[in-house]
Amino acid sequence: MSKNLLIVFVKNIKLGKVKTRLAKTIGNQGAFEVYSELVKITEKATQNIKADKRIYFSDAVINSKWTNDYKTVQIGNDLGERMKNAFIDGFNDGYKKIVLIGSDLPDISSTHIKNGFDALDDAEVTFGTAEDGGYYLLGLSDLKTCIFDNKPWSKSHLLHDTLLELKQNSVSFKLLETLNDIDTFEDLEASSFYKNNKALQTRIQQLND
Repeated sequence: MSKNLLIVFVKNIKLGKVKTRLAKTIGNQGAFEVYSELVKITEKATQNIKADKRIYFSDAVINSKWTNDYKTVQIGNDLGERMKNAFIDGFNDGYKKIVLIGSDLPDISSTHIKNGFDALDDAEVTFGTAEDGGYYLLGLSDLKTCIFDNKPWSKSHLLHDTLLELKQNSVSFKLLETLNDIDTFEDLEASSFYKNNKALQTRIQQLND
């Protein structure tokens, strides 16, 4: 067993259930196909990480994804509670450094994840900051429940509020490179992931002609 644990939160890839803001522009099928590609990118980025892995699906385990890794289902009423429960399980099982990522980042790489673990050598908490005011990566060297409780999930001031509370509690933290996730069609159009994926562009165009 490694002392490091990587947690990946994945939404089950169901039509009409993923990337709902994006779907308003390109339809449910288009959003489904975009998210499917993003999950593939996440799976590739996590492939060679020197850490144990736990994959937490939103609804049901999909055995064809992360075939050799531990898989389970998220438990909790909101995102904060679901993440907190995953971290609690990890620390209870003896892990010393835990990093959690989502699965909708077109630019995520193994380097970002490694940097998350490395940052915990010098700080109690680390965040991979997102352009929308949230974060795509959260790393902890011990449980900090204030990060998960009573937070404005999906709001642009999430990270700001979280960092303010950590400062008030004298908790050390480190911020990593800022990345952009794909929530809207504008996000998609601006991403090199989409610009360089001609097959996906063609498919989205066909779906919306």
